[in-house]
Amino acid sequence: MLIDNLQYANWSSKIFTQMREGGVDAVHVTIAYHENFRETVLNFEKWNSWFEEYPDLIMKGLKAEDIDTARSTGRTAIFFGFQNPSPIEDDIGLVEIVHTLGARFMQLTYNNQSLLATGCYEAEDSGITRMGRQVIKEMNRVGLVVDMSHSADRSTIEAASISERPIAITHANLHEWQPALRNKRHEVVKAVTEAGGMIGFSLYPHHLKDKSECTLESFCEMVARAAELYGVSSLGLGSDLCQDQPDTVVEWMRVGRWSKEIDYGEGSASLPGFPDMPAWFQDNRDFGNIKTGLRAIGFSEEETAAIMGENWYRFYRDNFVPSASG
Repeated sequence: MLIDNLQYANWSSKIFTQMREGGVDAVHVTIAYHENFRETVLNFEKWNSWFEEYPDLIMKGLKAEDIDTARSTGRTAIFFGFQNPSPIEDDIGLVEIVHTLGARFMQLTYNNQSLLATGCYEAEDSGITRMGRQVIKEMNRVGLVVDMSHSADRSTIEAASISERPIAITHANLHEWQPALRNKRHEVVKAVTEAGGMIGFSLYPHHLKDKSECTLESFCEMVARAAELYGVSSLGLGSDLCQDQPDTVVEWMRVGRWSKEIDYGEGSASLPGFPDMPAWFQDNRDFGNIKTGLRAIGFSEEETAAIMGENWYRFYRDNFVPSASG
């Protein structure tokens, strides 16, 4: 089983075909960065048209068992998520609505302070807000997973504590391996995983040691270190693949609507743009290289299978449905 828990590609028949060629059984795709509710609905609508146009390649995923259907029919199950709480605007009632539409992950922040929590780019981290506590409770109730990939340390640790269900860091790496703002410090990953949550390791070059020149062995050594610290059952992949996107999309991701100034991003003095992917991971056909690398670094066949997809499958199964008390 192969599950990638974060992509934001410029979707096309080429990429859907590459998913099948790479044996990708499920992908969590971002369908909102800074969009409001109505704009997000239009993105759901766009995906519905792709499901109609490419029924032999992709299908909509709502629950873990949909991955079984995708595998048995030779397709990739697509699960939806938001990288910002902007689709719920300031209306907690929209949490249930977006879950009904198909959303299964929602970040509480995207780099900046939101109505719910603090992003990793803010100088001060005030933690989870009053509204944030209520939204987490509602997300727990309906089965919308709390994602803290772009959130600050205190906010993430508090979210793991406040949430009655496991939360996720869908796409990031260990800060000790590559000290990017977006990568997660030990105490943060520890809090998330000890509460039953997961981390998906990112292949986005800014989050890799040596960036585009990162080696497969170095990446797999980082995964092995995480396994020592947090256990194999807490680990998965969240590639953050942004294939075929124009550089203007990076500006949209970083700037959104909150600024008229370009945010150059981590350690960059040039206009924002997508860095080159490492040679061993160019697109969905290259996940086999990671599997080979994990085996070479010493993971067993069973451990490798867990990291490549089985852990996310279990997480989906347990957390995409309404809570027992809901």
